[in-house]
Amino acid sequence: MIAARGELLPGQSGYGKAHCTTHFPGLFLLGFSLICAAAPAAGAQNAPQAAPQEPVQLAYPPKPAEETGPPAAITLADALQRAQKFNAEFLSALSDEKSAREDRLQARNARLPQIGFRSEYLGTQGNGITPNARYVTTDGVHVYREWATVHEDVTANLFMGTDYKRAQAAEAIASAKAEIARRGLTVTVTKTFYALVIAQRKYATAQEALEQARRFLDLTQATERAGQAAHSDVIKAQIQYQQQETAFSEANLAMEDTRLDLAVLLFPTLNENFTAVDDLDTPRPLPTFGESQEMAARMNPDIRVATETLRQANLDVKSARSAFLPTIALDPVWGLEANCIATHCVYTAIPEAGATPTLGYYIQAALTIPVWDWGTLRSKLRQADFKQEQAQVSLSQTQRRVLAELYAAYNEAAVAREAVDKLRQTADLAGESLRLVTLRYQGGSSTSLEVVDAQTTLIAARNAYDDAQVRYRTALATLQTFTGNF
Repeated sequence: MIAARGELLPGQSGYGKAHCTTHFPGLFLLGFSLICAAAPAAGAQNAPQAAPQEPVQLAYPPKPAEETGPPAAITLADALQRAQKFNAEFLSALSDEKSAREDRLQARNARLPQIGFRSEYLGTQGNGITPNARYVTTDGVHVYREWATVHEDVTANLFMGTDYKRAQAAEAIASAKAEIARRGLTVTVTKTFYALVIAQRKYATAQEALEQARRFLDLTQATERAGQAAHSDVIKAQIQYQQQETAFSEANLAMEDTRLDLAVLLFPTLNENFTAVDDLDTPRPLPTFGESQEMAARMNPDIRVATETLRQANLDVKSARSAFLPTIALDPVWGLEANCIATHCVYTAIPEAGATPTLGYYIQAALTIPVWDWGTLRSKLRQADFKQEQAQVSLSQTQRRVLAELYAAYNEAAVAREAVDKLRQTADLAGESLRLVTLRYQGGSSTSLEVVDAQTTLIAARNAYDDAQVRYRTALATLQTFTGNF
């Protein structure tokens, strides 16, 4: 009697490992054994294979005609220099700083006497009887004026230098705002630069994970053909492989997106012919909080803006009060006013006097005393007082805000640095775990689910470590917005 029984294992669909039981005399033993041995091979040959797919074709900006060489390797320092040349907001802040410097120069020059030269000719109709002119303001038909003039307004602000000091404060404010813009641009470039670096790393990780998934799929298929694994292992490996294909495409897309973001910051045209130099593994120390606080007290531009704004408000109050004081205008003149252009001239009004000297001077002085202006000067003084009070409140609030944000930025950097150290160890352990689980699977003591889980854990650990490094570098850049470079 012959009895044969075929059993399907869980996850199989008719192609897989058949279990055969035989009871027969000697002649049929060899033939039926060959049939049972051929069953796994037939099932493996009919197992579904992973269908290869064409990668997604992304669209890229055209390469500039002048860019014919290899991609430029750009460091973070290079990126910062390039961004400062093309960023509109930063250049606008620099322009305001330069304009404020010119305002200060103009205020300084306004304190000095204004010197000029004036040349005039007065032609007057004669009276037809005498050589005198018809207008009594001139003593001849032809009058010439050649004057060297000096003008000066003597006010209380002139002695106190209020306008000049106010222009100095305005220049300091513009300079501090330019520094704020520079530090803000540094944070933006740092984030974008290292976003590209991490995107490149994650692209490499996804590529390696795809290769690992392919090797594991090949391993499960070979193990199934040898009759040592169930078909469910092949299906699990195939799912993992397809998921890694999708993850690889997403990583490629993320890398190209971040490259475009950085290209906008670094180049006058949209140029992607560059690579970002990965320096994340270079150690970057974190100063103590006491050192950070001391640097922030000396070099924080936000506090400087608030301080100089208060200084401006104080000077405005002084200027408004000095408007109640008298002012003096001086206009000394040296030169000639005669009927001829010479050092000596015969005046037509008094020809009998002969040639008389023409060169000389005269001084015109005017004293202005404010008496009544319907309260306008007092209203301006009240306005200046209001602005002074507001500036004092703003300075106090800015000091509190900067100190609070300094604490937050420093704590963020400290936590991010600790996370980098821990996640580096986690990534190393995940890599070793995957190696051991794969060896155990090859030895038959581990399941495919454990291998896939180890692969997923390794990818997540590497990506988390990369994200922690970017978080730490971004935290350092943010901290330097308060302290300056360290």
